[in-house]
Amino acid sequence: MMTDSDMTKTAKTKTSVKQFLGPEPMTGSEGTRGTHWLRREEGDRIWLVLDRQGVSTNTFNEEVFSELDALLDDVEKGHWRTVIFRSAKASGFAAGADLSQFRGVDAGPQLDRRIAEANDVIDRVAALKARTVAVVHGTCVGGGLELALACDRIVARDDTRLGFPEVLVGLHPGLGGTARLTHRIQPIEAMTLMLTGKTVSARKAFKLGIVDAVVPERNVAKAVDEAARGRIERRGAGFGADALNLRPARLAAGRRMRAEADKRAPHEHYPAPYALIELWERHGGSQAEMLEAERRSFAALLPLTATQNLVRAFFLRERLKTNGKGKNEVAHVHVIGAGTMGAEIGAWCALKGMHVTIEDPMTASLSKAVAGAHKLFARKLDGPERLRANDRFVPDVHGAGLRHADLVIEAAPEKTDLKRGIYERIEGAVGEEVIIATNTSSLDLNALSKGLKHPERFVGIHFFNPVSKLDLVEVVRHDGVAEDAFARALRFVGAIGKLPLPVKAAPGFLVNRALMPYLGEALLMIEEGEQPERIDAAAERFGMPVGPVELADQVGLDICLAVAESLAEGLDRPMPEIPEGLRIKVDRGELGRKTGTGLYAWDENGKALKNPVREEPDAAMADRLILPMIDAVAAALDEGVVEDDESADAAMVYGTGFAPFRGGPIEYARSRGFADVASTLEKQARLHGPHHAPSAWWRKT
Repeated sequence: MMTDSDMTKTAKTKTSVKQFLGPEPMTGSEGTRGTHWLRREEGDRIWLVLDRQGVSTNTFNEEVFSELDALLDDVEKGHWRTVIFRSAKASGFAAGADLSQFRGVDAGPQLDRRIAEANDVIDRVAALKARTVAVVHGTCVGGGLELALACDRIVARDDTRLGFPEVLVGLHPGLGGTARLTHRIQPIEAMTLMLTGKTVSARKAFKLGIVDAVVPERNVAKAVDEAARGRIERRGAGFGADALNLRPARLAAGRRMRAEADKRAPHEHYPAPYALIELWERHGGSQAEMLEAERRSFAALLPLTATQNLVRAFFLRERLKTNGKGKNEVAHVHVIGAGTMGAEIGAWCALKGMHVTIEDPMTASLSKAVAGAHKLFARKLDGPERLRANDRFVPDVHGAGLRHADLVIEAAPEKTDLKRGIYERIEGAVGEEVIIATNTSSLDLNALSKGLKHPERFVGIHFFNPVSKLDLVEVVRHDGVAEDAFARALRFVGAIGKLPLPVKAAPGFLVNRALMPYLGEALLMIEEGEQPERIDAAAERFGMPVGPVELADQVGLDICLAVAESLAEGLDRPMPEIPEGLRIKVDRGELGRKTGTGLYAWDENGKALKNPVREEPDAAMADRLILPMIDAVAAALDEGVVEDDESADAAMVYGTGFAPFRGGPIEYARSRGFADVASTLEKQARLHGPHHAPSAWWRKT
């Protein structure tokens, strides 16, 4: 019954309720509109159309359920042969629950009552004597899919995406979805869908047996008529599926599921997958028992700190999205530099519908960039869309694309003089309205902007590597940038599906400034003789997705060195001393994953080759790594580099993967106690050096 905004990307064309009820005019009454539902009668059929007031995407709350409950009273009293559920929203059927109603909830009778009341409404739908048909389109996830599963037949428009993303916010389905899905389709497939939180296309859902028909919009009315007349068979789970719900099969499959889940989400940090597995193991043999047990399990998960922090992270993501709202004016992006970052930036822009020209004097670099882009398109797109993306990504040896660009992104090596020369050439080739952006990760934008004829249209647009996986993009403001140019840059970042974070020009901006103390401390610990694998284990047990040693190799030791030197020069406060061993490795060309060796050796599949941890890490080791990173965020807040602590937390969760179940670095510090964080940093400063000394921000909060 949850939602995730990454799963609501559908066409935003305006359409009326009448259009969504089918392509042909309908006989009968024009319908009765309530606050959130439209009731429409058509002979012996009744349509219940969800159109939640004041939002562009349907979600469920107590008001929506209460109104549906009242409508069901009328349905049960009538003599309807068919009840049809549909949505009036262009975005889709429904995206699950309104998560705001779950923030700050406490365990107890009131929570149990709310969950029971919502379930009772869905159970009433499932118990209707009339034939029930759900007509779904666009987004049909979480509670939207649970409502559909309570119906006798599901007709899906061919653009539908279906799934249960609850696990992404620390939950599992809570409106009967666990029981109904595991008894509707092959239960291993059902559990996999719920444990991963992924969505599937309408065609895939048809193959799995989730939906019973897939049609384009022009055939919806006919499909509804066929379903109402009983001419569409229920797909079902297929031969042998029932045996997998028997207890021995559930226990055997459950063991494998736990082992897989533990690789991605340790039980102590992410309890939801394990609660779901246990729910199915213990009650999967009976749909009725599982329906009842699901409510208790859902109620137990909801108030947990980890769940509340994951819900918080969801809203942090939504907040970042608002930074990029508005009409995008960029259609043609010209990228200068076809190295790793330039190539990935260009490929992502083309994937998202932009026309891209990518410039580099080295044809070998351009060939590699084209190959990488086509590989990304093959992974993400099918058929004609893939071919169109290939056509949108154009190698450009001579920079001819500059004349047509709306936005130019410079992704050249981190050398100030080189970049200034590029800007001079750009300004001579483009119109005065074109935005000029740099992807620099470490250089001062105020210094880079000097010498520009039009510094007001110069901004930083800092992507993170790998571009296709990390959603955060820092949009950097220098002293002379115009508000209009800065706003256009934010909207561009939003238009390509990334999360724009406004930051002030400062050494390392926010994310690199916070990461370098984390990486630098790990490198110092290696110099002291600590086992790299033990260092990584300490961070990963805290909840980081990857340890600092492995992360340094992934980023590239040359880049780590360049950023560390830039921060050491540009910041007033002390940074970790740059180990001589790092300089030696960079001089040798041992740069990490991209060269096959660095702090670790890397195999041909890009996996670090690690030794077993010789000695278990302790909490003090985790503090030594994590608290300097949190303090760097606090210092950036103190200096106004980022607007507020929620923006900072969002940036660290979506830019670095900072343990999302902890809610972000400042939220973690708040739950631990700001005074405790500051005093621990003071102790670490006495033990490990002045770069651990707490910033002034802690004393001001």
